[in-house]
Amino acid sequence: MLNNPAARKVSAVVIDPVARLLLALRISPDVVTVVGTVGACAGALVFFPRGDFLIGVLVIVAFIASDLLDGTMARLSGRAGPWGNFLDATMDRVADGCIFGALVLWSAATQNFWVTAAALICLIGGQVISYAKARAEAVGATANVGIAERAERLIIVLGASLLAGLGLPYVLPGALIILALLTVITIGQRMWFVRGQLKTPRAPERGEHKP
Repeated sequence: MLNNPAARKVSAVVIDPVARLLLALRISPDVVTVVGTVGACAGALVFFPRGDFLIGVLVIVAFIASDLLDGTMARLSGRAGPWGNFLDATMDRVADGCIFGALVLWSAATQNFWVTAAALICLIGGQVISYAKARAEAVGATANVGIAERAERLIIVLGASLLAGLGLPYVLPGALIILALLTVITIGQRMWFVRGQLKTPRAPERGEHKP
């Protein structure tokens, strides 16, 4: 979802009417979430391994837009809640895995070891970043830090893929290598941030004596 209030107002002009139409057709936000994920995965797995980046990016971006649409539908219909958040987050992980997995297949076909290794680091590291946040929250901490969170990773990789589709040959390999480095740094940032919270001694409550 968009976090910038101005961006929300602009997107609402386009998104809200479509959301109301789908709700009028009795289509649930959950269906839109799943269809968007399936479409993004298909766009990545069908086109990226063959090097058809331009059409692949266009298909992926079209279906990723459902991430805005399903949230708006849930809000308008009063169905926003924990289940929708869980489903959306889970489907996001699936889509991310397919996008970077498709790039691993593409880079492996080019027989470029370093680019393949970078794509694999992005694939695994992206899942670790998300898991670190979820696990931190499970143990009573937060992990909302990092130089390359999901939005940044998608913007970098899809932007570079689009440029590759337009005929710029070295942008995507370079972006994957840089993104792999940023991914590792982000994992380290989250681990360090959570460690700082969990290693800090708990302040005694009123009436509680220190040992």
